[in-house]
Amino acid sequence: MNCIAIDDEPLALNIINDFCSKIDFLELKASCTNAIEALQIIEKEQIDLLFLDIQMPHITGLEFIKTIKNPPLIIFTTAFSEHAIDAYELNAIDYLVKPIPFERFLKAVNKAYSLFMLQNAKPSSLIDFMMVKADYATIKIRFDDVLYIEGLKDYVKIFLADKMIVTKTTMKNIQEKLPSSTFIRIHKSFIVNLLRIEKIENNRLVYGKEYIPIGSNFRKPFFDIIDKFKL
Repeated sequence: MNCIAIDDEPLALNIINDFCSKIDFLELKASCTNAIEALQIIEKEQIDLLFLDIQMPHITGLEFIKTIKNPPLIIFTTAFSEHAIDAYELNAIDYLVKPIPFERFLKAVNKAYSLFMLQNAKPSSLIDFMMVKADYATIKIRFDDVLYIEGLKDYVKIFLADKMIVTKTTMKNIQEKLPSSTFIRIHKSFIVNLLRIEKIENNRLVYGKEYIPIGSNFRKPFFDIIDKFKL
């Protein structure tokens, strides 16, 4: 998720920057000390999440959001608790009161990430395969046949039940080709097919003798999905 932090206090921006650096699915595009600077970035780039202070010079965070036609997801970060109701009326994901503990920050961004994934789920399609280049050929791979995918810098390994295929691409590129209804990223280096999961053990997936870790920053959205299928 591409995000921006907006706060007139440099210390607060430094803390958010540090927190974001610890979370794999967040990419902090900018730290802004005023809303006007942030607006210019939002108009030029795809921003998915705002960390927004409320009390700022010239225009408050609440006023700023009202000026954006289609605002990104919002997490308010403020020293004042009395604006919480106003924030939620603006459909804020969460309202964090400074000083913000990392655990509380992580809970808020996990909530935002779950909603972001839901909003960006690809519609169902008759296309049930992808074409990848490997071994001087172009190979058709059915989505249903994929167990999981491992990223290795500019290459990915696609693991099927009976073989493994290596192709030159990035995790970002291949994730865009996969149906988000059945494929989910569980680690910065792994994407798995939800339909082919057979065993979960100690925060890792088991495929025969292979173990795939579930990254700490991906556990909440992953287990939220898995919980829906538990008896």
